[in-house]
Amino acid sequence: MKAKTLKKGAILVAILILPTIFFFILHSGTNNFKRLPILGPKTIAEGTLDTIYHTIPSFRFKNHLGQEVTEKDYEGKIYVADFFFATCPTICPKMAVNMLELQKHFYDRSDFRLLSHTVNPEHDSVEVLYDYSRKVYAIDSIWNFVTGAKDSIYELAFKGYFANAMEDEVAPGGFLHSSNLFLIDREGRIRGVFDGTSPSEVNSLMDAIVILYREEYAPLKNK
Repeated sequence: MKAKTLKKGAILVAILILPTIFFFILHSGTNNFKRLPILGPKTIAEGTLDTIYHTIPSFRFKNHLGQEVTEKDYEGKIYVADFFFATCPTICPKMAVNMLELQKHFYDRSDFRLLSHTVNPEHDSVEVLYDYSRKVYAIDSIWNFVTGAKDSIYELAFKGYFANAMEDEVAPGGFLHSSNLFLIDREGRIRGVFDGTSPSEVNSLMDAIVILYREEYAPLKNK
């Protein structure tokens, strides 16, 4: 009887402890951690072996509060960017819902941000973007909606994010733009591209954000 009791106790302890051990093995150590890729073209610095990665170019826009926003505001931050317009009848509402999910999951990170660029700046004024931000429950300190010169926005989309952003008479609402959400690291590099209309892709994006935070504690040889 005593042997049976001890055996049951051992089994119970194993059931309680093994999941913790398994989690620790999976999420620690150099052999079980893989860094996110750095996307975009890269070059080798002249006279060295240092790799120069593509980064998001400088920009200067106004946000939904009428404040100037530049790339300097995102230095040292992890952020997710997208392209949209306020009167979009198709993919933008889905993208906004999924961006809101990111806000809900990472709002307590002081160094996490969201950045949405309108592709219809002639209509999407500061006032329009402010109203839109209220409709999607944006937190001002986390999520910026920006507008500016159309050519500047389109050039940033194409050269910075390698994304579509243009007027198109055939497209719903008169504009064509990417449905992707772009994960950008503290150095302005693209670390992942995810379909902003897909819940499963957004879940993968959340996982990628967690990995990006963990990279800071991972050995450089895994880079």
